[in-house]
Formats: sequence, C-alpha cells, structure tokens
Amino acid sequence: MYNPSDYSTISFPWLGIEINPNRIIDLGFMQIRWYGLIIAVGLMLAVIYSLRRSKQFGLTQDDILDGVLWIVPVAIICARLYYCIFSWEIYAADPVSILHIWEGGLAIYGGVIGAAVGIVVYCKIKKISTLAVLDLVAIAFLIGQFIGRWGNFFNREAFGSEITGNFFMRMGLFNDYTQKFQYFHPTFLYESLWNLMGFVLLHFLSKKRKYDGQMALSYVAWYGLGRTLIEGLRTDSLYWGPFRVSQLLAAVSCFAALGILAYRWLKPSTKSLFVDVVAAQAEEGSKESVEDTQEEPEETEE
Repeated sequence: MYNPSDYSTISFPWLGIEINPNRIIDLGFMQIRWYGLIIAVGLMLAVIYSLRRSKQFGLTQDDILDGVLWIVPVAIICARLYYCIFSWEIYAADPVSILHIWEGGLAIYGGVIGAAVGIVVYCKIKKISTLAVLDLVAIAFLIGQFIGRWGNFFNREAFGSEITGNFFMRMGLFNDYTQKFQYFHPTFLYESLWNLMGFVLLHFLSKKRKYDGQMALSYVAWYGLGRTLIEGLRTDSLYWGPFRVSQLLAAVSCFAALGILAYRWLKPSTKSLFVDVVAAQAEEGSKESVEDTQEEPEETEE
C-alpha cells in the first residue's frame, strides 16, 4: 500500500500532462486545503441545483435551505465516523486526530447514510414528503460526488492499484523517495466520471419519474454498481474482515435497489407524486378563496 504523502508530481501520459499541485493554498494569514475547498464547492453547487429544481418536486427553497442546515453537518459527521471506525488503527493512538477532517478521510457511504437519516428526521419535523426530498437530494448528491472526488486528486489519495503496462488511462505519481514515477489506476477519476454520467442520466429521467422515491432508488443502483466495480481496483479500501466494506455495501444496495425498481415497474402505484398533490392543494385553496370572495354579501343602500 502506498502513502500519499510520499508523492509529488502527477502525470497523465495519455494527455501529455504533468503537474505538481500544492495541497494547500497559502494566503499568508491563513491556509486553505484544496481538499476542503473542493468539497465545499461541490456542496454549494449541489445546493444551487436543489434550489433551482425544488418546485418541480413539490418543495420550496426554504425547505432546501433549512434542510441544508440540518442535514449537511450530520452527513459530514457520519462520513468521518464511518472512515475512522473502519480505519481505527490510524486513530487509536491519538483519538483527537479524528477531528482533523481537513487532512482527508471521509467515507462517502457514511455521508450517504448520515444524509438519509438526517432527511428522514427533518421531513418528519417539517411534515413534507421524505421520498420527494430523497429524490431531489440524490440527484444533487451526484454533483457533490463528481466534484468532490477531485479533492482526492490534490491529496494524492483514492488511487487504484499499480499498473506496470501501458494502460492508456494510467496516472503517474512521482515517488520522492525512489525518485521515479509509479503508475496507478486513477480510480478517483473513474468514479468522478461515473458520477457525472449518473447525474446527467438522473437529471433527465427525473422529469418523467412515475413515483416518489424512483430517483433515490436509481441513485442507489447507479452509484452502487459503479462503486462495486471501481472499489475492487483501490488499494486503500476500508475492510471488515476479508471484505471491502464499501464494495460489499455497494453491491448489496445496488441489487436491493434494482429489485425494488423492478417490482415497482411490474406493479406500478396509483399514488400521485408529491408535487402533484401540492399543486392540487394549491389549486383547491385558490378556488375556495375565489368562492369565499364571491359569496360575500353585497352591501345594500339604506
């Protein structure tokens, strides 16, 4: 297994690119890590997307903004805990280092689980459709994942196994100790591109969705399939006994989601989408308002 801190220059021979990006932006009075900045940008764009499409899911922009304040902290905490629990040997000697989130070490599945739990609780409190929120958030989440993976690029982490041949997508890392390039599968890039394709696919499919929860299930199936394949190439996987935790979880969740999607396709529900229910309630309320106005007695002259 390689140590990301041992490497400096990054090369993509198939693109003719060779760069040595800093891990930190030094502003003099403060330092900003590219890892954290890129994740923040991904989150911001995911929120903007959700705000722009909220009405199409029967939600308001306030629903989204309030949800961000509730859900994002829970997702980040769970992403960190998931990583630390399955990498406890790194933190056992210094548990306080668990708080050093800027150094990397966020497990996306922990974030997904945390976000899902946060959404369920939030929707119960706000009395809005959990499945409608999950549908919108699932699509937006792919934006954050697509962009966030580039934080791994700057940290020289989340790369795959070493390549000895001339595989066209290989990525070179210059080893500062051996003073030689080593070549790896750029699994962070594979997953980033997979998430981008998933976002485009789900964005357009969501406009023809048949029931609430369809996009969330599609996300689980799509991401689970990609992660199952890509995780097998990585050398920094989190393990539970002989199993790669994320690969096992991805495979199980993918098959489960596909099974539910197939069942819903064979036995379609007659229940209306939440957005249609909200629209119907708004129209009914508008009609009642008009009728009340029309029924007001006219003033008579004395």
